[in-house]
Amino acid sequence: LVCPAFNADFDGDQMAVHVPLSKSAVQEARTLMLSANNLLLPANGEPVVGPSKDMVLGCYYLTTERPGAKGEGKVFADFDEVELAYSLGIVDLQARIKVMVQGDGAAPKILETTVGRVLFNQILPKELRFVNRLMDKSALKEVVALCYQKLGREQTAKLVDSIKEIGFRYATQSGATIAISDITIPEAKERIVRETGAEVEEIERQYRRGLITDGEQYSKIVDLWTRATDEITEEVRKTLDPLSPIGAMAMSGATKGGAQPIRQLAGMRGLMADPAGRIIALPIRSNFREGLTALEYFISTHGARKGLADTALRTADAGYLTRRLVDVAQDVIITEEDCGTRSGIWVDVESTKRIDPRMELKDRVLGRVAASPIAHPKTGEVLVEAGAMIDEDALSRLVKAGVTRVYVRSPLTCRSEFGLCRKCYGRDLARGELVALGEAVGIIAAQSIGEPGTQLTLRTFHTGGVAGAEDITQGLPRVEELFEARVPKGEAVIAEIDGVVDVIWQGDQRKVKITSSRVVSEEYAIPSGYSRKVEDGDQIQEGAVLAEGPDGAVTARIPGKVFFEEDKAIVRREEVEEREYDIPAAARLRVERGMEVKAGDQLTEGAKNPREVLRIQGAEAAQMYLLEEVQKVYRSQGVNIHDKHIEIIIRQMLRKVRVRSSGDTDMLPGMMVDRFEFERRNEEVIAQGGKPATGAPALLGVTKAAVSTESFLAAASFQETTRVLTEAAIEGAVDELRGLKENVIIGKLIPVGSAFRPPRRLFRERVQLEIREPGVAGELESGETSSDSYEDDETEFD
Repeated sequence: LVCPAFNADFDGDQMAVHVPLSKSAVQEARTLMLSANNLLLPANGEPVVGPSKDMVLGCYYLTTERPGAKGEGKVFADFDEVELAYSLGIVDLQARIKVMVQGDGAAPKILETTVGRVLFNQILPKELRFVNRLMDKSALKEVVALCYQKLGREQTAKLVDSIKEIGFRYATQSGATIAISDITIPEAKERIVRETGAEVEEIERQYRRGLITDGEQYSKIVDLWTRATDEITEEVRKTLDPLSPIGAMAMSGATKGGAQPIRQLAGMRGLMADPAGRIIALPIRSNFREGLTALEYFISTHGARKGLADTALRTADAGYLTRRLVDVAQDVIITEEDCGTRSGIWVDVESTKRIDPRMELKDRVLGRVAASPIAHPKTGEVLVEAGAMIDEDALSRLVKAGVTRVYVRSPLTCRSEFGLCRKCYGRDLARGELVALGEAVGIIAAQSIGEPGTQLTLRTFHTGGVAGAEDITQGLPRVEELFEARVPKGEAVIAEIDGVVDVIWQGDQRKVKITSSRVVSEEYAIPSGYSRKVEDGDQIQEGAVLAEGPDGAVTARIPGKVFFEEDKAIVRREEVEEREYDIPAAARLRVERGMEVKAGDQLTEGAKNPREVLRIQGAEAAQMYLLEEVQKVYRSQGVNIHDKHIEIIIRQMLRKVRVRSSGDTDMLPGMMVDRFEFERRNEEVIAQGGKPATGAPALLGVTKAAVSTESFLAAASFQETTRVLTEAAIEGAVDELRGLKENVIIGKLIPVGSAFRPPRRLFRERVQLEIREPGVAGELESGETSSDSYEDDETEFD
């Protein structure tokens, strides 16, 4: 039960036992570390403690219905009678029976079910009965989640324990075992392989005659074999008896991969990938039941070797990524109740489907706080008030009403200068309620993103190099590329303006030209008695006289073509803007002549450069692009991480503003300043009637963001220690000790949980304390000191 949470398996894992000594340590261990208090995964709020492997198999066996079992069709008065009949051997475990169920205050009703399902429901709390379905892994997970939602932590801990007991018991009783003879090869296999082989020969013949290119031949052959493998997998699934042990193991979710391994056992192994990740066009036609030929075995060794090498190399990468994420987000703590912002982000169905077609809007908005009232699309009735958390009840109202986009609070738009506020973060996924003050949400975010990275890296190992299973060799480096805001490999060309596309060839060089045109027109009233000085349709310059009269002249303020109507002149001018882009020879175009594009659209295939997205479309578009791209990688691997964790990291990447012009402030052009600091300095200058500085948001990769953090102690302990410390010494930097690392370094309690205290600046403003350091410095210079200047730092603030 607790293996997934500890990330443990049975290949020789060991665990150390630690004994908390003091009373407070025992108390802390009991409240924070006890497994019964940590049933939900902080990454996505799903139960992390759930039945797996044998327990699932046992529950599946228990709740399966077998036609024609002993005692089928018997009717019983209550659950106890069913149990008695079963223990006396009158009915079989999987027999279909009828039983009288006493409803809560309602009239008793007769239910059609099986003996096993009655026994399974005996262990469920009364509030959850009666679950009348086949219990596979996903059904069990749903029951556990529902129990947590309705009955809370303690009951859930008891329930998973009972499921474990009953699962093991009936898995043992089922005597499930498999022999090689249980693996039945579908009859259609030989025919499918033969037919596909003939089609492949035909394609090779066309290639030899020069009718198709090498690339076309390769992709057609790969497509054919992929289709054949899928057909055979389908046949295997059809011939698989769900009551046979091997069928039960595959269907129930007790084994890894479901029907995929069965396909390799009974169907065909299919296409393999070579070490470079290119699919080898020669498939393995045999399965493990028949045995592989020498050549097939040789092809399959590629995948096995690559799996092992990848495992060794990539684990380190994932660990390093986690470390960088922790470092960039370590000072993000929940510091206030509500930052008071009105802004948020739009979460809609369209972007959700872009990330993963199987994902639904409700997966992304649960536990968020609404930034504006959410209304029923048809009736306009308010379903969720602004500032209210979208919980399960509110969510079912939204789903029923068919709401397709929601404006929610987000860490990306939080106005808290230090850390985040409770409302912008929303629900604490590990507890199921609004996040508490002093929660170290930055560390939680970093670990939620980094930890699956390690799993992802090991994924290639299990498929044994079977083609089609997307190799995370694209995955993990892609996540790193995004978080480090690097120029992606195979960067896409992006349109900088809205307009119409034209594709131009100059010799071998392709260019894409985008033309944007808009018509500007101005009207001028011409009083009666005025005489025209230009003709209809004339091209005129700025300042040209259109008409003259007794009261002076009417002059044009813009150049253009002039048209006269009864008592007015209209000057029209077409403003044309053009941009040309060189397209690399290898790039595939995504646009064609005459297409309309918007600024920020991709002109070629590939990944966008997040810095370009920021420059052309602004901060919001860049944030959404990074969020969607990171989610795509994880979702494609079946890893579910809540958006808010990724949002926290992206917020940290966009903390800085690059100063363009200094105005009347003391900030220099090219300087990187924290955005809240930038706003505050500008407000001070404006208040004094000065000119504010201008700047643009800067996107920093996580490493750069971690090194350029406010705290020099945290930055020095991360990377480039000497540089950070020398710069801090030159500047005479002050460390406010706001984050976790800087407090650990000097040996103070970290400012989270029970040691949480509101950030200094907020505290100073609240208690209106003057800052004494400048005074002390002045007195030291003059050589005079008064005794009260040296008040202890603690007394000043606590």
